[in-house]
Amino acid sequence: PAARSLTRTKKIISCAIAKLLWTAILTINFGSLVDPGIYNKMNKSKKNSYSYGSSGVDVELGRKFVDIIKPLAQTTANHGNTAEIGGFGAIFDIKSSGFKDPLLVAATDGVGTKLLLANQINGHRTVGVDLVAMCVNDLVVQGAKPLFFLDYIASGTLDTSVATEVVEGIAEGCREAQCALIGGETAEMPGLYSRGHYDLAGFAVGAVERHHVIKGDKVKPGDQILALESSGFHANGYSLIRQILSLEDVQLSEPSPFSQGESIGEALLQPTRIYTRSILQLLAKIRPAVKGIAHITGGGFYENIPRVLPEYTEAVINANWEPLSCFRWLQQAGNLSAEEMFNTFNCGVGMIIIIDPESVDEAITCLKATRESVFHIGEIHKSNTKSQRVVIKGLQDQWN
Repeated sequence: PAARSLTRTKKIISCAIAKLLWTAILTINFGSLVDPGIYNKMNKSKKNSYSYGSSGVDVELGRKFVDIIKPLAQTTANHGNTAEIGGFGAIFDIKSSGFKDPLLVAATDGVGTKLLLANQINGHRTVGVDLVAMCVNDLVVQGAKPLFFLDYIASGTLDTSVATEVVEGIAEGCREAQCALIGGETAEMPGLYSRGHYDLAGFAVGAVERHHVIKGDKVKPGDQILALESSGFHANGYSLIRQILSLEDVQLSEPSPFSQGESIGEALLQPTRIYTRSILQLLAKIRPAVKGIAHITGGGFYENIPRVLPEYTEAVINANWEPLSCFRWLQQAGNLSAEEMFNTFNCGVGMIIIIDPESVDEAITCLKATRESVFHIGEIHKSNTKSQRVVIKGLQDQWN
């Protein structure tokens, strides 16, 4: 009996030591994340079989999607690439684009909550155009020619029909901006996004000759301000738009009071205008006369214009253009002040160009030849304060 008791005691001690050693090994390798008890339970569940597919990620569907969108990317090819996608990294030959001493300019952006409206009316192509526009418009304001674009599409479960429609819009935007869609990422992340929802991010790279960069440092009092008309809300302010629609009980299926033949939902998905061709053509003709360019995006006039103004200057703008009807409608529907409108939306102006006063007429003629609607809206003044600012006159006359 004493021998059996000693054997039993040795077994107990051996098991305890083994458990302590196993706990130490797990702690060293995985810290406090792994409970030995959980491991033991998992180890006993040998009847269960798991796969990436069982977690909600369809790898094969992802491969098929790449094959679907390859022809779309190929329609955007330019001199610097062949628009082949599917490799680890995309290659672009900048030398073949004709630059001698280039600086690269990069921009990234998204579409924001405009995506929720796209989901509601099941129309996804235009947000693909938006994605490209929001990025390339940020490049051209510095004088850069867009070269290539990459996209990121994230969802809980990949819907290839929706994602293909988005990429069709991206390819359309790239063709308009004359840049190549050379790659991207499609991420399927179960549990992170609600069913049917997705998010987008875009990345654009352009180039400009070192001595042609537009920074706004040459802007001076007396320079004139031209405006290029927007196509609507572009991709900014949609959180406020959606709040007004919800609280004022406006249905997306209702006929649009500001766009004939469309529903409100369809009209609100009007894609962002891409200005790259018209601005690059203007720069090709009168580059030295162009002092600064600002893309009017989130933050409206008050936030974006000062980004291209030197210290001790101010932009004095006359709100003398006729507002697009969509802005009139939203302002009335939401009872928005004129200041709120100009602090949130582009208010019908997608780009402003600051130009030498002697070149105003030539610039307007050039821009109109590229089918832009152009307004002469103001002038740069000297300011007594160091910080740059925007003064808008006539707000109450046109936007009351």
